[in-house]
Amino acid sequence: MVPSKMSKTTVFLLLVFGITATKVDEENPDFWRSQAKKTLQTALNRNLNTNVAKNILFFLGDGMGITTYTAARILKGQLQNNTGEETVMTMDTFPHVALAKTYSVDFQIPDSAATATAYLCGVKTNLNTIGVSAAARNGICKSQKGNEVTSILKWAKDAGKSVGIVTTTRVQHATPATSYAHSASRKWYSDADMPASAKRDGCTDIALQLLNNIDIDVVIGGGRKYMTPRGTKDPEYPSDYSVRGKRQDKRNLISEWLKQKAGKVAHYVWNKKDFDAVDPGTTDYLMALFEPGDLRYEAERDPNMDPSIIKTTEKAIRILRKNPRGFFLLVEGGRIDQAHHDGRAYMALHEAVALDSAIAKGLSLTNEEETLTVVMADHSHPLTFNGYPFRGQSILGKSPLWAKDLLPFTTLMYGNGPGHKITNGTRPDIRNVNTKAKDYIQLSAVPTDSATHSGEDVAVLARGPMAHLFHGVQEQNYIAHAMAYAACVGTDLRHCRGPTTPAFVHTTFNNNYNLAGRVQISVALISGLSATLMALNLLI
Repeated sequence: MVPSKMSKTTVFLLLVFGITATKVDEENPDFWRSQAKKTLQTALNRNLNTNVAKNILFFLGDGMGITTYTAARILKGQLQNNTGEETVMTMDTFPHVALAKTYSVDFQIPDSAATATAYLCGVKTNLNTIGVSAAARNGICKSQKGNEVTSILKWAKDAGKSVGIVTTTRVQHATPATSYAHSASRKWYSDADMPASAKRDGCTDIALQLLNNIDIDVVIGGGRKYMTPRGTKDPEYPSDYSVRGKRQDKRNLISEWLKQKAGKVAHYVWNKKDFDAVDPGTTDYLMALFEPGDLRYEAERDPNMDPSIIKTTEKAIRILRKNPRGFFLLVEGGRIDQAHHDGRAYMALHEAVALDSAIAKGLSLTNEEETLTVVMADHSHPLTFNGYPFRGQSILGKSPLWAKDLLPFTTLMYGNGPGHKITNGTRPDIRNVNTKAKDYIQLSAVPTDSATHSGEDVAVLARGPMAHLFHGVQEQNYIAHAMAYAACVGTDLRHCRGPTTPAFVHTTFNNNYNLAGRVQISVALISGLSATLMALNLLI
């Protein structure tokens, strides 16, 4: 229904008066001084939490670069009828922040497979490979043998913790798959996706590894079609041939998973009704696969069939937290990335807002004194935020400025992607186009079928035990090691054995490698060796 002129005027006046009231406060210098003073005092009052992390809650926004983060903050506020810029996201409240460098071993700009191997396994690797070192080659099965690397999910399981995966993509997708699988190709979702040579050389598909590699307590996402024999009708879309089972080996991995859990309370569900009926208090294992492939975007989700990421996160935590030794849970907002690839900023931002709500739910169900919560992105996208929009203007709207071609442009645009629409040297006239619609594709500077990733650093936010380890600018693979140290899982168990003396390393950046530089580096090496000897003494 098209709004009347009167309703448009009313909305405009309400917006103007609301912004005016805000500006009255903000025009007073004491407003900003008071705000800054409170923030400063909060920082001064903060004590470092050096507890051992019983639990790790790890939230990953796939493709949630800094621009996406900022734009999602504004959208969240505007969805609450505020101007948006001043909105405080849940993840904004995390006291410790770092930047992570995202490049892979072979590419300046990475993909989700290489980045996941870095932040989950603690080792940087090559594009399109998961759970293997950089000695493995993309698509070459033989190269992965002997080069497998394990993830923090496995380290946590080996330490006696419960472990889980929640994603809005298929559970065999790059991010969740890296937590349990080793594959020279991220695309080997089922055996039908593998070349004959890889099968001959003994490699197995990712879906099969989901069952065989690690005993995962909770698995929630999509990906039904990779688990069942070719031609198996999907329970939700029985007449759709494109989503039927894909497996060539005729194995039903869902049935096999249930058989593996004999003697335990294990549930497999594919719809919200059955999901809601699962009692976390009595459930040992849960596999919930709500779609044949990836889940629907939050803006298009059928609330009668599929639960939100908030509800899936909650169910996972309630099941996992029964373990007295704690848990590790990976929660991925995976479709932020996919929306960006399609040039659909509306969808990407709404996915990011949904992830922030899931983070809030996670914090409400855990204790900050014993739970390390980390939020980060794996990589960014070429999304730009530009054009001098007025305060409170829709983040999905148009800039008040017009370009030299006397045509308007949107506040959000892409460096490349499917939104390139120049015809005969002229951009489209979007004066009468609703750029706030969920299906609108933002303009892009360069024509590509899919927007690429971008290579800038991503934010890492942390709270809880040892959250201060997340600081400065770090290599992305550091994240796994910092989380593991905080929770006393993996190989570095010094944190469990009491305080350790920090190593002092003096670094000098000097383009002239002179005698003074060599002396300083020698001092640093001696300090490092001393620290190593001290660590060895603690381990003996």
